[in-house]
Amino acid sequence: MAGEETLTPTGYIQHHLHNLTFQVQEGGFWAIHLDTIITSVLMGLLMVFMFWLATRKATSGVPGKWQAFVEIMLEFVDKQARDTYHGTSKLVTPIAITLFFWILLMNLLKMIPADFIAKPLELMGVHYWKPVPTADVNATLGMSISVFFLMLFFALRSKGPIGFTKEFLTAPFGKWMMPFNLILNIVEWLSKPISLAMRLFGNMFGGEIVFLLIWVLGGAGIVGALAGGAFGLGWMLFHLLVIPLQAFIFMMLSIVYLSLSEDSH
Repeated sequence: MAGEETLTPTGYIQHHLHNLTFQVQEGGFWAIHLDTIITSVLMGLLMVFMFWLATRKATSGVPGKWQAFVEIMLEFVDKQARDTYHGTSKLVTPIAITLFFWILLMNLLKMIPADFIAKPLELMGVHYWKPVPTADVNATLGMSISVFFLMLFFALRSKGPIGFTKEFLTAPFGKWMMPFNLILNIVEWLSKPISLAMRLFGNMFGGEIVFLLIWVLGGAGIVGALAGGAFGLGWMLFHLLVIPLQAFIFMMLSIVYLSLSEDSH
């Protein structure tokens, strides 16, 4: 990459929104976003490590500060899962815990200014790195597609292949409206993972663009620096609510979809 000072504001923003990609086939359409994969895996490992720290010295008496915090968070997620899911599967709470804390950690990367990550990587020869995995639609679609397959698994486990197929073809308008039922159910099932992915992606990607715009404003002289600092502080405080809220919404909707997949019409 050329020096940062040679970039226009538009070029600066586009540069930080560009993924580090690996082209599987020269001239092909399939490209792997290495930064999204690496960062997602690192955040997943960090989540496991943080939970391990809480359990390593866990006590049944007076818990330590970190153990107490983790227990409070886990109890909160467990209560939400139990209140929302009405089936019998014991997988729902672990799924909810994984989704919430993993997405929360990935979203929290938004609080780190882009140049704080990009500049050290440029010194190592990595010129593109999009730090927030949830601002990449491929990551959010990957998670929502996983939820979609879990919905299929829960539905088949609860109703059986025959019961699931019969309901898919006859609900909600009866067997005489089978073609219409089929179209309606296909749209309903596909819309759930798509809306789940796009909601998280849209909020994180939009927030990333605003952060970059504020960062550019901060480089436009003294007045721009003061305005950028004020706007940046306000936007950062606002995102302290948005970041956990989006993780919570993704988790809750996933539990709702899993619960609905087991319900019979």
